[in-house]
Amino acid sequence: MVIGTSLIADGERFHDLTNGTQVLAYVEDRLRAFGATHFLATGLPLPGRPIEPLLLRITWGELRGDRAPPGAIGADDAVLHAALRARRAFVLGDRDDDRRIFEESALLKQASPSGDAGVVAVPVHAFPPYQACIIAAGAELALDPKGLISIEHFTIEGFRRLLALHHLRPDRPGDLSARERKVVELSAVGKTANEIASELKISQRTVHAHLQNASEKLRASNKTHTVVEALRYGQISM
Repeated sequence: MVIGTSLIADGERFHDLTNGTQVLAYVEDRLRAFGATHFLATGLPLPGRPIEPLLLRITWGELRGDRAPPGAIGADDAVLHAALRARRAFVLGDRDDDRRIFEESALLKQASPSGDAGVVAVPVHAFPPYQACIIAAGAELALDPKGLISIEHFTIEGFRRLLALHHLRPDRPGDLSARERKVVELSAVGKTANEIASELKISQRTVHAHLQNASEKLRASNKTHTVVEALRYGQISM
């Protein structure tokens, strides 16, 4: 309870911070207080896109600052994919899927070659279509369920402040256009191309062009796959 109350009070202090660097340093400091030795704050890239333009702050072994050499962080790293799939903050534990993430994640192997570090991931999906995450690791890192809920709230408030300070752009390379999103949304609820064309007052040919463009951006193989990926990457909501 003390942890949760403290973090809520800490979150209110974001309004006193005047630049994004201060905000991110503050988030990192709070996680270090819980035992984190490795910290990553980054936007999550769309399929086939590099992560480097979305990187916000990293203290991960030799990687420090707000930049990383190309390829230093895999955009498809297993722990980042876990954050993409999740909708709430989580701690990696002893479940089979958690062990797989430890085994497949180059980031986590750098932080803990033995695979015994505590790992906390906080996905950020509150500002669609933007998606981001905080990943923290450390041998002594531990959060109970109440602390996890509190750090999630704290992190969301930090990203809210980053947006208010224009420290990050709410769009990402490869995002669907507004019209592409609308066409995919209507397709997701079962509308035919003819119905979509009628509703949006465009031709069926234009409907198919928007679906094709969305499919290519999302690296999807068909219309159903396009809808699934659009949901996964926050491009549409249901």
